[in-house]
Amino acid sequence: MRRREFITLFGGTAATWPLAARAQQPAGRVYRVGFLSIAFREQALYAIKAFEEGLRSLGYRVGENVTIEYRFGNAEIQRLPALAADLVRTGVDVIIAAGGGQSTGAAMKATTTIPIVMTTSVDPVSAGFVASFARPGGNVTGLAVDAGGEILAKRFELLKETLPNLSRVGILFNPDVAAARSRLTSMTEIAPTLGLTTIPVEARGLDALEQAFAIMVRERAQAFVVQGDAVLFNYRSQIAEMALRNRLPAASVQRELAEAGFLLTYGADLRDLYRRSAVFADKIFKGAKPADLPVEQPTKFELVVNLKTAKALGLEMPAMLLGRADEVIE
Repeated sequence: MRRREFITLFGGTAATWPLAARAQQPAGRVYRVGFLSIAFREQALYAIKAFEEGLRSLGYRVGENVTIEYRFGNAEIQRLPALAADLVRTGVDVIIAAGGGQSTGAAMKATTTIPIVMTTSVDPVSAGFVASFARPGGNVTGLAVDAGGEILAKRFELLKETLPNLSRVGILFNPDVAAARSRLTSMTEIAPTLGLTTIPVEARGLDALEQAFAIMVRERAQAFVVQGDAVLFNYRSQIAEMALRNRLPAASVQRELAEAGFLLTYGADLRDLYRRSAVFADKIFKGAKPADLPVEQPTKFELVVNLKTAKALGLEMPAMLLGRADEVIE
């Protein structure tokens, strides 16, 4: 296994952990956090752990000076409005919207007064969550997960580095997610500059995956990219198994997909984003208004390669690519 951290300058402010922020919280005050996620609880454990680690680093102790109300949509978008409304009824001080724009949108419909912290939003300005990165306005702030077209192109480039003859690439996306549709447009514009033809295929959930793979095979895709989406994320193991069965190398955003069996992933370090979301909660507890807290972008990106999957597909991974990887799963 090889690890290497690299910090990029794609924008945003690097998360810091000043000593002053570690000071003890006001005696007797117990803050209440609502954590709203579209995922299954077991699929969100990495996010829960990172968020709670962030709170601890700032002097908070769950069950002592902070409590957390967790609500999970179990990959069903339609459940989120009721879950968000339930958190509002409990009187939480802040809502952490986990797992993309669906949670943020549901929380915004449930309250215009309780502060909402986005954790992994894609293009929050276009989505209507904030007025701008610098001055969000309203009751929403937090972190954006994408750093622009460079990252979308990077996944294509990594696949081409692995498969020099690559010319046809599938794009698996959830059409119910506005950000996924927006990124699809960007990806189809970028692909021809790299000599690639794209094959977009839709999948709203588990029952649509078989058909999606059938289309990619019929259209002679040589590999495919899965867009970052909270619903498809929950079915990453099934997608990885189908990819292997159909002999299709898969690339995506989050390291958890490489751990599930994807060939490679490149994207923002989500654990870092969830740790940083605790900083926003801390500032809000201390009186800051979401409207005045600039939205931040990723500062840490990871390349993870699954060598076990490469061997199963009969692929020889380039030594230079392995040398650049933050982690190689063997």
